[in-house]
Amino acid sequence: MTRKTDAPTTPPQGLTAANSHSSRKPRFALFVATAAGLGYAAKAPGTFGALAGVVLAMAPQWVSIFGLSFVLAFRKSDSETLPFAWPFPNVDPIFTMQVALTVVLALIGVWASERAAIYWGLKDPQRVVIDEVSGQHLALLVGGTLPTLTHIAPRWPGITLGMLGAGAPLGWKYLLVGFILFRLFDIWKPFPARQAESLPGGWGIMADDWVAGLYAAIGLWLARSAGL
Repeated sequence: MTRKTDAPTTPPQGLTAANSHSSRKPRFALFVATAAGLGYAAKAPGTFGALAGVVLAMAPQWVSIFGLSFVLAFRKSDSETLPFAWPFPNVDPIFTMQVALTVVLALIGVWASERAAIYWGLKDPQRVVIDEVSGQHLALLVGGTLPTLTHIAPRWPGITLGMLGAGAPLGWKYLLVGFILFRLFDIWKPFPARQAESLPGGWGIMADDWVAGLYAAIGLWLARSAGL
């Protein structure tokens, strides 16, 4: 059973729903908290948020590929040097972007979810799905890269559906298992996920999904050991 609800409850910081709605509408915070409106879905908004987390796990590689292709397409000749270069040849750029994305999602998620909860006068609104986005991305990142960090190299092993790092290509089976595991643990909330909900403000909204993401990552390690 999920813990999210849009039924009235005690909002964070002692604000009532009436007081929260009388304040100026935090449009950007609501945009982030609902994952660009996915949280307004009539059914299973958390599932849509998790799917957005899957897309974000693939985004750094594909943004890099399309960006590089765009630059190469407008070169005057093959001998022309690129206008930029990755300055750390022994550090995987895709993995670096994934880590940065994880941190940004976590920090902006805490801020936006708390603002949304205060505005709507709810402790953990169902419409807030940035926590599912962050937790799902964390599950795929940790579950996919930690077992392969020793194999990360500057050369990428070709184009796959998605790639968390040079040593962690993502196939559709991996993405599907990661998605299912995260949703399972997000609903089940094994220790200490449910306890994390008692943390103040946006931390309580986000932290239980991070715990679910770490459990899903362990499940992915086991699946990889089994030959996934």
